[in-house]
Amino acid sequence: MTLRVLLEEALGVIRNLQGTVTGIAQDSRKVKRGFVFVARSGIKMDGHGFVETAAKQGAIAIVGERNEREMAGLPYIQVNNAKAAVAQLAAAFYMHPASRFINFGVTGTDGKTTTSFILHYLLNQHFKTALMSTAAIRVGSQNLELEGHFTTPEAPEVQALLAKFRDNACSHAVLETSSHGFAQHRLDEISYHVGIWTNLTPEHLDFHESFEAYRDAKLELMRRSKIAILNRDDPNFNYFASAANSVISYGLSDRADWQAKYIRAVGDRQLFSLYINRHSPQERFEVMLPMVGNYNIHNALAAMAAAHQAGISIPELIRGIQSFPGVAGRMQVVQSEPFKVIVDFAHTPPALEKALDTLRPITPGKLIVLIGAAGERDPIKRPMLGKISQTHADIAIFTEEDSRSENLVTILIDLANGAIHAGGNATQTYWTIPDRRKAIQLAIKLAKPGDTVLLAGKGHERTLERGYETLVWDEVAEAQAVLDTLKSTV
Repeated sequence: MTLRVLLEEALGVIRNLQGTVTGIAQDSRKVKRGFVFVARSGIKMDGHGFVETAAKQGAIAIVGERNEREMAGLPYIQVNNAKAAVAQLAAAFYMHPASRFINFGVTGTDGKTTTSFILHYLLNQHFKTALMSTAAIRVGSQNLELEGHFTTPEAPEVQALLAKFRDNACSHAVLETSSHGFAQHRLDEISYHVGIWTNLTPEHLDFHESFEAYRDAKLELMRRSKIAILNRDDPNFNYFASAANSVISYGLSDRADWQAKYIRAVGDRQLFSLYINRHSPQERFEVMLPMVGNYNIHNALAAMAAAHQAGISIPELIRGIQSFPGVAGRMQVVQSEPFKVIVDFAHTPPALEKALDTLRPITPGKLIVLIGAAGERDPIKRPMLGKISQTHADIAIFTEEDSRSENLVTILIDLANGAIHAGGNATQTYWTIPDRRKAIQLAIKLAKPGDTVLLAGKGHERTLERGYETLVWDEVAEAQAVLDTLKSTV
C-alpha cells in the first residue's frame, strides 16, 4: 500500500506523499524500512523522543499530535489522537481483517481466559476458530507463539494477528479483551457479534485511577457488541445491561436466562442442571463439567450461551463441554498423591479466595498457598491477598511475582501486613521468601500426605520480571523439578 493511499484511507488525510508502506509501529525498536512510526505520548515516555531512531531504522513518515509538517527529515502527519491513529493505520494496512470473522469478545476481572478457552473449544468443533488470549494464540487447534503478559497486545500486533487468522481461513474469532485494550485504543476497528462479561472487582486502579473508570472501559465491549452475554449474579449487572444492545444473562439466579441449579461435585467434575429460562416452556438439561469450582460453572454457562448464538445446538454444546481438556495454568494438577500440587493464575483477591475455597473441601490435610503481587501494579490489593492467604489457607508463603522496578521487600511487607492483621505469625502460619524458586521448594517440602499446595499468581506465564530482568519461567516445570528431587532422595 502506498503512503498516500494509507493516509487517506485510515486517517482521511490527503497529502501527495510517495513511498510504499511495509508496516506500522509505535515502538521505535520495531521500526523497519518502509514503516510508519506513530509517536505516541505514554505514561512514562514520549514517542517523539525516538523519532530520530525511527528515521535511522527506515521509517518513511511520522504520525503524532504535534503541529508539524516535517520531523527528522520525514513528513509529519498531525492527528487529534495518536493512540486511535495507531489502530486506524494498522487496520487499513492489513485491510481490515476483523471484518472477515464473527467476533466474540470476552472481558471481566476474572475468568476471561477460561471462558475464552471453553468458547474457543466449543466453536472450533464446528468452525475453524481463532483464539487470542492471555494464555494462548491459536488458529484452529494450532498454537502460535505468545509474547509478554498482556491480555490485549498493542494495536499493530492485534491487527497482524487478525490478518493471520484471516489468511488461515478462520471464520470465527474469540478475543480476550482487557480494560487496557479498550482505554488505549488497541481494540479500535473491531466490531463484535457477541460480547461476554464475566464479573467485576477492583483491578488495575493504578492505571484507571477509579473503579468507575475501570468499569466504563469494560462497558465498551457491551456498547460495541450486537449481543451481550452477562453475569446475572454480579452486582454490576445493571450497569452492563444498560450499556448493551441486546442481553442474554447467565448465572445461578432464578432471573438468569441460562441458569445452573442442583450443583453436585463428583471428584474433579461437577454435575448441574441447566435451565433455559428464555424458552417457553422452560427447558432443562443435565451437564457434566470436567472442572472444579462454582466459578467455572459461571465460565461454562457464559461460553455455552455465546456458542449457542453461533447456531450450535444445546445438546451439541453439552456433549462438547464434557470433553473440555482444561486450561494450562488454571487449576492445573501437577501431582495428586500423596499430596496435591496445583498451579493456578489466581492473582486478584477474589480469584485467590475462590481458588482456596474450591480446594478446601477436597483437602483432608493442610492447605498451603504460595502467592506474590506484581510490582508497579495495584498496591491496594496486596494486604487483601495477605489476609485471604491467612484466613483461607493454613500456611501462606509470600514471594515475588514480577516485581519489576519496585522494591520487592516493600511488596512482601505489604503482603505480610495483611496476614498479620488477620492474626498471622511469621514462620508459623506464613513465610516471606523473596526468591520464587526457593519459595516453591519450601511450599512443597512443608506438604504432608493429604495436604494441598496451591502455587498461585503465575499460572501459564512463561516469564518472570525481576527488577529490570525478564527471566524464562515455567511454574509447572519448577514444581515438577522439586517433586522429582524429593522422589529421588526417598
